[in-house]
Amino acid sequence: MNLKNAALIAVKDCMGLKEGERFLVITDTALKNIGEVLYQVGVELGSEAMYMEILPRSNDGEEPPEAVAEALLNVDVALIPTLKSMSHTMARRRASERGVRIATLPGITEDMMVRTLNVDYQQIKELSEKIAAILTKAVSIKVTSRAGTEIVFSVKNREGHADTGINHQPGSFSNLPAGEAYIAPVEGKAEGRIVIDGSLAGYGMLKSPLVVHIEKGRVADLEGDGADYLKEVFRKYGDDARNLAEFGIGTNPMARITGKILEDEKVMGTVHFAFGDNSTFGGNVSVDSHLDGLVKEPTIEVDDIIIMNRGVFTIE
Repeated sequence: MNLKNAALIAVKDCMGLKEGERFLVITDTALKNIGEVLYQVGVELGSEAMYMEILPRSNDGEEPPEAVAEALLNVDVALIPTLKSMSHTMARRRASERGVRIATLPGITEDMMVRTLNVDYQQIKELSEKIAAILTKAVSIKVTSRAGTEIVFSVKNREGHADTGINHQPGSFSNLPAGEAYIAPVEGKAEGRIVIDGSLAGYGMLKSPLVVHIEKGRVADLEGDGADYLKEVFRKYGDDARNLAEFGIGTNPMARITGKILEDEKVMGTVHFAFGDNSTFGGNVSVDSHLDGLVKEPTIEVDDIIIMNRGVFTIE
């Protein structure tokens, strides 16, 4: 595998790009090397390929320039390798609702792209959809970990989503690399403690665990590595950035913890929690911030049934 081959898998296999389709690559100055290769593959496949390069956003979930958002509405397929994630933006959401097939690749590196796209995405699809169905039926979830995580939250009447990497249907959306099932916890209901002991979006690998205290569904206090960083994000974006926005479960067997949350949150045997915006996948909080933190070796209890024990799935 090399970068060109990985790009071909992304464009042809994952996105199902067809000759003559309108294809848009949105990238930034930080990841233009990835964007240019994806664009070239689109050209070679005979699509109506277009390329837009912007300045890096300051935070995950920040909206792109209006001209980019408008362009995104008028294509068939879009790939978005940018330093900060556009996954949880209204621009992406509106385009998905319009029927655009989209994958975001926030913070992806050449090494990550080559390694994690060389995987059986059909297998990932099946596992991710199975877990998403479990989350959809759930009422309450409890997560614990060896590092000290102990949190309970409601997901009643919320829909689980599968990030499969296969985006062949109108409006389908995923990350690349893909491999997770996720859900938006009900706002105001979560109570407990999350001990992030892997990595933190926008910050990287943690030197020591970050303890996040959750009260009534929001971050009440922080201590440990990364605490000052998160506090600054909350100061900048306001109280809604403290919302417990997402619970996700990794399903990609080729992913490994590298400090890049795009890959880290897909690692099988881990879970992640995000703070901030959840309006794009079933929640009620809209804010220009969405930051994920990784928890290793979790135990997940869904309505009193354990589906993962210390990082190992217990479901068939």
